[in-house]
Amino acid sequence: MAKRLFDLAFAVTFLVVLSPLLAAALFAVWLQDRSSPVYAARRVARGNGDFTMYKIRSMLVDADKSGVNSTGDGDTRVTRVGRLVRKTKFDEFLQCVNILKGDMSVVGPRPNTRAWGVDLYTADEMRLLSVRPGITDLASIVFSDEAAILKGAAHPDLAYNQLIRPWKSRLGLFYIDHMNLGLDLRICMLTLGALTDKRRALDGVVALLERHGADPDLIAVCRRERDLTPTAPPGARSIQTEAYEPAT
Repeated sequence: MAKRLFDLAFAVTFLVVLSPLLAAALFAVWLQDRSSPVYAARRVARGNGDFTMYKIRSMLVDADKSGVNSTGDGDTRVTRVGRLVRKTKFDEFLQCVNILKGDMSVVGPRPNTRAWGVDLYTADEMRLLSVRPGITDLASIVFSDEAAILKGAAHPDLAYNQLIRPWKSRLGLFYIDHMNLGLDLRICMLTLGALTDKRRALDGVVALLERHGADPDLIAVCRRERDLTPTAPPGARSIQTEAYEPAT
């Protein structure tokens, strides 16, 4: 109940306070190509259902029809205005509407697609669907440079599943095991701090993980002091090595 009340208070406050900026951003996106500035995407909900997630559109119209979900630096599908809203994470705040609808929470594992997402989940990862997906989480801080990590990858979705997904899922499971309102508030503060001082935010994430006795390997990755290497996701014995083709 406390989490839901916090979510509602957050969503209403941000929509009211940021409404002028949201309106300006939506107009700027519309002005560049005269198409809808709102991106409505199907995502997997708590309980393994589906919902429509809203974002400020940062890519070309119909960019999702390319079949590639992950985005690296230099992706030509991202528009000029889109680069700005992505850099500031401002495109995500339209998801406050999803919070009001009950689809999402402020803090929780980021909502995923089915193809190249939930369709690949192990039994362990399916537990990520036991809570509402969130606007931000620990992985949003640790991998805020996801586009840079995937830059130049021959297959961005495969690279994502080898390098980022294993640790992103572990962070999501850690959150579920320790979730409470105090943790939500701490993650919100670290998310805001990461916009101006990523290193300090990472130190905050590491301190949080250490305080709760997280796995040393997870803590080491969250320091982001070494290159990421292909790793198996939670509950899997092997690393994904082939491109995934969703069922048709």
